[in-house]
Amino acid sequence: MPPITQAGPYPPGPAEPVDMRRMRRDPLAFVTGMNRRYGDITSHEGDGERVFMLHRPELARHILKDNVANYTKANTPDDAMLRPLLGNGLLTSDGEEWAKQRKLCAPAFRRSAVTSFDGIITEETQALLDRWRPTLGAGAPLPVEHHLTSLTLAILTRAVLGVDLGSAGEGFGRAVDAANRFMGHYVPDPDPDPQDTALRRQGYVQARMFLQLVTRTVIAARRSVGGGGQAGHGHGEAGTGSLMDAMLDGLDDTGLRDQVLTLIMAGHETTAKALTWTLYLLDRHPQEADKVREEVDRVLGDRTPTAADLSDLPRCRRAVEEAMRLYPPVWLISRRATGPDTIAGHHVPAGTLVCVSQWVLHRHPDYWERPEAYVPDRFDGAALPSHLYLPFGGGERACIGRHLALVEAVLVLAMLIRSVRLELEPGFVVEPEALVTLRPRHGMRMTARTR
Repeated sequence: MPPITQAGPYPPGPAEPVDMRRMRRDPLAFVTGMNRRYGDITSHEGDGERVFMLHRPELARHILKDNVANYTKANTPDDAMLRPLLGNGLLTSDGEEWAKQRKLCAPAFRRSAVTSFDGIITEETQALLDRWRPTLGAGAPLPVEHHLTSLTLAILTRAVLGVDLGSAGEGFGRAVDAANRFMGHYVPDPDPDPQDTALRRQGYVQARMFLQLVTRTVIAARRSVGGGGQAGHGHGEAGTGSLMDAMLDGLDDTGLRDQVLTLIMAGHETTAKALTWTLYLLDRHPQEADKVREEVDRVLGDRTPTAADLSDLPRCRRAVEEAMRLYPPVWLISRRATGPDTIAGHHVPAGTLVCVSQWVLHRHPDYWERPEAYVPDRFDGAALPSHLYLPFGGGERACIGRHLALVEAVLVLAMLIRSVRLELEPGFVVEPEALVTLRPRHGMRMTARTR
């Protein structure tokens, strides 16, 4: 076991540079091990640079909110992964450009706007259940994670962009998988397995072409009707074209492409993963699933939920919130110091990479009772320390779509629980894989049965 460094201005950490190949094989074990061995503020050398890791809520708050002006996303691992695909959209832009983009998009994601999307959410979920109907009696396992990706994509494009993709969205889950596998795996030099890298790069190039095709389809569908009217396959949503129309008016072609692709990717992926992990955890914890079913049956009976039911479905909401604690869709936040700083008495030189892992914060034994257990009732309204729970990030760059994500997840979960029992395929191995998002490495194969 490497000795702990104590000398000099840096927080404790390994004395020698870390084995980056080993770290990249299991980044969740790495960030957990650093915290357990060296504490809540650590440092290590990797890829020739000094990296700080912060795992107390007040430290996370310092870089994400209190001293946010000193920390940028530019030239971080987050930026390096996302910019080649997303360009200069809301996730990757910075400074004044980011503020301009945020202001442009914000009205579409306000609480009042989001609750008006409930009909779209339930229509698309019912369409998914209808597609499952032929398999309900056969016991055939379904690739649930891909189906949920298609569902959340359909909801996002209809609700926020005013376009129905129809069958164009069916291959989206596979394309996102391919893009994630390439973007989420750093290729060292020399490459130990160039053949594998070439295959992943080929899959990424094909996926990027497909994702860009979907983006062009969305833009063309809105342009074809001049905004505000029927779009795509004849299911454009009245009143939901305002964001797309604003982007058509306010962005050049490159900016429009980057922003639409960013909204499509970020607006569906994390919600799909939150729902996937929620369904998995409820299957593994039958008592918690029974509580959710009881609530859904009592509140809804046989009718379709609406936004008005959200306050009466707290167990559904807590089931999702606890799933995002254990399996946060975004598992790591990275920032780079633009100037010197002091954190917990330690000097942070300009240019230092500073990271916060939600995976560690959300399972920190000092802040969570039974941190590894699935206990949705821990979200029964008790106040949490600021920046302890960060499924949507924190500070001014917190996810713009967080309200939509929770409304969508709760309504989708209620409809699925009301109609079917989802059970993990016997013997199927589920393990988290930390790529761009936290995904089940082998997917999520579940059998849907009529209740």
